[in-house]
Amino acid sequence: MRQFRFAKMIAAFLIGILLVQIHACSPSSQDSEGASGSQANENTTLTIATVNNSDMVVMQDLSKQFEEENPNISLKWVVLEENVLRQRVTNDIANRGGQFDVLTIGTYETPIWAEQGWLLPFENLPAEYDVEDILPPVRDALSYEDKLYALPFYAESSMLYYRKDLFDAAGITVPDQPTYEQVREWAAAVHDPDNGVYGICLRGKPGWGENTALFTTMVNTFGGKWFDTNWQPTLDSPQWREALTYYVDILNQYGPPGVSSNGFNENLALFSTGNCGMWIDATVAAGKLADPDESQVADTVAFARAPVASYPNGSNWLWAWSLAVSASTRSPEAAQTFIQWATSKPYVQLVAQERGWVAAPPGTRRSTYEQAEYKEAAPFADIVLTSIESADPSKPTADPVPYKGVQFVAIPEFQALGTQVGQTLAAALTGQVSVDQALQQAQANAVETMKRAGYIS
Repeated sequence: MRQFRFAKMIAAFLIGILLVQIHACSPSSQDSEGASGSQANENTTLTIATVNNSDMVVMQDLSKQFEEENPNISLKWVVLEENVLRQRVTNDIANRGGQFDVLTIGTYETPIWAEQGWLLPFENLPAEYDVEDILPPVRDALSYEDKLYALPFYAESSMLYYRKDLFDAAGITVPDQPTYEQVREWAAAVHDPDNGVYGICLRGKPGWGENTALFTTMVNTFGGKWFDTNWQPTLDSPQWREALTYYVDILNQYGPPGVSSNGFNENLALFSTGNCGMWIDATVAAGKLADPDESQVADTVAFARAPVASYPNGSNWLWAWSLAVSASTRSPEAAQTFIQWATSKPYVQLVAQERGWVAAPPGTRRSTYEQAEYKEAAPFADIVLTSIESADPSKPTADPVPYKGVQFVAIPEFQALGTQVGQTLAAALTGQVSVDQALQQAQANAVETMKRAGYIS
């Protein structure tokens, strides 16, 4: 049975690679070289796969200091768009290709891959690393059998961003806990496309970590779930229909053009240039939007908890972009040395020194939130900390469920299924199919996936 389950899990990841339907570029001669070097005094080259967001770009730039401090270790960066990163890293780890030494992965992959022996654990971390300083929900999410298998570079929940100048002009006061019904009213009030302002921006780009992530939190707070306690899919339930109808209607009425192509990065660009009245997304964007060097709305952006509908839990997610060591690396000690550096307290201080406290990696260390300089520079700090600490992956839904995860379902098959459903959501958004047709297709895909994987008969 165990061998069957292992084979099933590998198959799920490989099927996911096929179903993502992303044409990843063939590795160039530069980024396809395997890691080289030995662990002692000889030169070591670490190949690092990471995502193309601004925090990781800062890490890549500041890593010159790491190389100066560790002259025997050279870093080679492979920076990819989020969906492509997931595909490339999953393909490499599942096939034990050894292309990457350091992997940028999240709270979804870490425990699943750790169970399969695809990652190396972080054991005997030095006292100065202060592992207890990592926020408990983040630490727990990156552990398997009480061992850490990834260290968080930054962590996030989700929150509501809004233009206070527009809201003040419309006479809107945002409460501590907004609702989705209020969000609909506010979107209508501030929608001004003739002047390039759209009432709301939300993720529409297909992908289990893109539109499906946001939409799953909506399903949760609208009272729905992916599966019942017997693993039967419930994607054609009234709660899913209510959530999808809301999602399609609000974006078609008050969203920007081409919304089905907009993921996190695209919406960050739209909001930071003043084109969105509201945006519900990852808390990690707060530092970028509040930074006048990066945002045209730094002096007008305001922050609130992620909105809720009928059920209070599950509306704000928990995620950590983290660094892990591939079990296939030939340089495990060097890889762990780099990861400890990039996720340490001194690294946070380095970012603050070089880029300002508002740019410090958020959501990982309690000590960051105890810094007076950070709290002064980051007016969103308390909301982010509260959102992360209140996110409960073990109880994301109104009804009991057999899975963990807020914006995802922590089973190997979800990578493929979540992407399939994301494509269906995008089709409903663009009017290619109706809401009912989209839900019927999503339900059929879920049933097929769960039968094939052996969860249901």
